[in-house]
Amino acid sequence: MAECIKCGEYTKFNGGLCSKCYAEKQIDNTTGKSYYPKEKETRGDVGGLNDKDYNYRYGMIKGRIAETLVQELFLALGYSVFRYGMENTVPGIMELLKGVRTDVANEIRRMPDFVVQNPKSGEVYFVEVKFRASEEFSLKDLPKDYPYRNAYIILVSKKHIKCLTVEELETGEEITPSSRNYLGNRKEFDLDKQTIIDFCDFAVQFFQTV
Repeated sequence: MAECIKCGEYTKFNGGLCSKCYAEKQIDNTTGKSYYPKEKETRGDVGGLNDKDYNYRYGMIKGRIAETLVQELFLALGYSVFRYGMENTVPGIMELLKGVRTDVANEIRRMPDFVVQNPKSGEVYFVEVKFRASEEFSLKDLPKDYPYRNAYIILVSKKHIKCLTVEELETGEEITPSSRNYLGNRKEFDLDKQTIIDFCDFAVQFFQTV
């Protein structure tokens, strides 16, 4: 799904800002610094990526790190993990869809990241992985009319890995810094909590400066 390159919330297109971040004029009110990972005022003069492409790639890499972390977590616990999103099935398709605003393109963007299979029960689950430095996720962060109501949203932050289903989000439940909806508490997954803690340590290392 398309995400804001600053806060990670839903936006209309990849590589862009949500309405809230756009209104902030790309400035962090607490520090007065640009949200970009490094200053790029002279980027156009020295070649390389332009500002939009730079931040699109930055956001994409950040999301892929979170996806890989969750993928490896499930693999370490004996799960079968299958990449499901169309960008994984048809490499490069998300590049082709940049700027395309059709129903079909939107459906492709909404496809969950993974299908995982429990090695004990044989049950399979849709999994959508998100990274949020704020450790916050609610129904408003999903696209309107998100079709995969049986999907699990796994939220990776700098400290924790939490999880709610789309149906739970629809009832008003939210992931917050103080909520206790940890991935290790999901009985349907039956995951080893210490292994999850180990992967949370990885998240701290990977995202400590994000």
